[in-house]
Amino acid sequence: MSFYRGMICENLTITGDKGTPITAYVAKPSGPGPFPGVVLIHHVPGWSEYYIETARRFAHAGYIAICANLYEREGGSDANPDDVAAKVRGLGGIADSQMVGDTAGAVAWVRAQPEHNGKVGLIGSCSGGRHTFIYACQRQDVDAAVELWGGRVVMDKEALNAKTPVAPIDMTKDLSCPLLGLFGNDDRAPSPEQVNQHEAELKNHNKTYEFHRYDGAGHGFFYWNRPMYRIEQCMDGWSKIHAFFGKYLAK
Repeated sequence: MSFYRGMICENLTITGDKGTPITAYVAKPSGPGPFPGVVLIHHVPGWSEYYIETARRFAHAGYIAICANLYEREGGSDANPDDVAAKVRGLGGIADSQMVGDTAGAVAWVRAQPEHNGKVGLIGSCSGGRHTFIYACQRQDVDAAVELWGGRVVMDKEALNAKTPVAPIDMTKDLSCPLLGLFGNDDRAPSPEQVNQHEAELKNHNKTYEFHRYDGAGHGFFYWNRPMYRIEQCMDGWSKIHAFFGKYLAK
């Protein structure tokens, strides 16, 4: 893996779901490439500083990285992410279909870059992990997906609604690319039992996947800015991510 101290970082506008313009943060290495791409799907707390920094981390590692603001319709690109996230939670989240449309716009943007190598990975945590799995099941334009402790992949029928009409686990047969999953054994959303169900369904459909589970870690153990951070498990998880993307996105 090469490291690039020079990078270009900026906000720009991409075409999201149903042609709606939305803001995305982009970080890419300086130089001609070719570079693989990574699309980040942010978590419930929104288009936060954690995801902006993580995009830069991928650029440092040699990827064209983009993270779209999936909540922009509810607050604008300049609004406080915490306030917008609270509003979105109050509205019951965003529709899965809208997320797919917005993320497709981010994937298309990466694929249009002249220094892109033709490979795109997808990564998200918490709700973004769930959304990553959904996208990789509904679309066929990504080459690898990383699900970090995706909650509500396993859902009871009573939890389904117009915004989330199908439980992600029921989409497993359509998973279109290799999947890496990282989970904390102290998490309750998803619980270890739900991760077991998730894995069993992947095995049932003969999907290419890797799941890694960490003792002493709960939900969000990558989040350096929160008490749930677990440094040893996080660093090992990052090594798994880089190895996985290195395997499937190099060209």
